[in-house]
Amino acid sequence: MSLARLSLITCGLLAVWQTVVWATGVPPYILPGPWRVARAWEAHIGVILDHTARTASEILLGLLLGAALGAVSALAMTAFRPARLWLMPVLVVSQAVPVFALAPLLVLWFGYGIASKVAMATLIIFFPVTTSFLDGLRRTDPGWMDLAQTMGASQWAALRHIRIPAALPSLASGLRVAAAVAPIGAVIGEWVGSSGGLGYLMLHANARMQVDLLFAALATLAVLAVALYFAVDAGLRRALPWVPETAPARE
Repeated sequence: MSLARLSLITCGLLAVWQTVVWATGVPPYILPGPWRVARAWEAHIGVILDHTARTASEILLGLLLGAALGAVSALAMTAFRPARLWLMPVLVVSQAVPVFALAPLLVLWFGYGIASKVAMATLIIFFPVTTSFLDGLRRTDPGWMDLAQTMGASQWAALRHIRIPAALPSLASGLRVAAAVAPIGAVIGEWVGSSGGLGYLMLHANARMQVDLLFAALATLAVLAVALYFAVDAGLRRALPWVPETAPARE
């Protein structure tokens, strides 16, 4: 997506937002207009940026750990059948239990610092990366595997030179999903118990009826999440230029 197109979309959303405020006459303590939110962002820019840095570090660490654990788990379940029998129930349970139910436990175990938020983000990211990469590894073209067996390739050689390269597009899809959901884990952890971060700032702004500051923090989080997604997408396009889905789109 080009910068000009993104700017037009943003301006359109802001125009719709302002139109709703004017048309409904809703009071600012319920829905402030974009200009009021912009002034709140400018007035509290130092505080917002400090909390943004903390949330961004939580998201990035969770994304790295979740992607690494997911990729390793998918490889283990592919290479070792006993690992699949043991890890698959864990994978399902990790998503069957609501994240809100696990957040208080993670805060209790890891404390109010960054560790519990990274753990929450890692838990959310782990599932899409693992399932996407595992699906790609299991759907390798049977003809390629037959050819490798005919040529006497070992299981490890086939995994390294055939199955993993063939599954990289699926892993890329999982990483894109992970980049989109990574902020959820960090913010949920900050809501449950934290001493900093954009989720913490939004919670306290809401308690003080500083709705304009709440929207300013929310807008900053949205920009951070969008920037992260497009950064991951751009990196994957460069890393996998031979895949049609990840080739640079024509403007």
